[in-house]
Amino acid sequence: MKLPLTVVVLPAVASLFFAGCSTHTRYVETGGPRTIVTTDINIQDFSYAAEEMINSLLASGALDTAPIQPAMLAISRITNNTTQQIDTDLLIKKIRVALNISGKALTTTTIGLGGIAEDPLAQGIQQEKEFYSDKTEPQRMPDFSLSGKIIEKRERQNDIRQVTYTFQLSLTNNAGLAVWEDEKELSKQSKKGVIGW
Repeated sequence: MKLPLTVVVLPAVASLFFAGCSTHTRYVETGGPRTIVTTDINIQDFSYAAEEMINSLLASGALDTAPIQPAMLAISRITNNTTQQIDTDLLIKKIRVALNISGKALTTTTIGLGGIAEDPLAQGIQQEKEFYSDKTEPQRMPDFSLSGKIIEKRERQNDIRQVTYTFQLSLTNNAGLAVWEDEKELSKQSKKGVIGW
């Protein structure tokens, strides 16, 4: 008995089609040469900016001016002034972790903008402790606050598109003076393909 050609060919074509649709996923080093680079802001950009800012802040010696060491640091507003919805903690958390590891600063998670703490449970525990403690010894307040902004600037000329991300940070002491500021820029270009954009 001879099978119709469609019964033989159709399963073979379907298996080739589905095999072509399969994906191959692998781990790559974050920020390494095999990561995907786009003109959008990505993890490599945050890693680069965080590393540069950490080195600059530690080299400045500003944290060493706190009367009690390690310095206590509060995180203020980090404004996202880009066209993308990003979590600014991708930058700030890397900086906080590095500062904590360095021993130069500890970050408070119980003081936040508008009274909203990063860690509400820790804030509640601290408030209870303050309520029941001896009022003659005041609680330590942050020595510094860290604030900043991420700015995006896009340019286009012919078939070349360029985007520049500017990372700005300021460290302000509890007297209201900026004791350290830095700005890092990262520019990327892409060329329009023959088909599409």
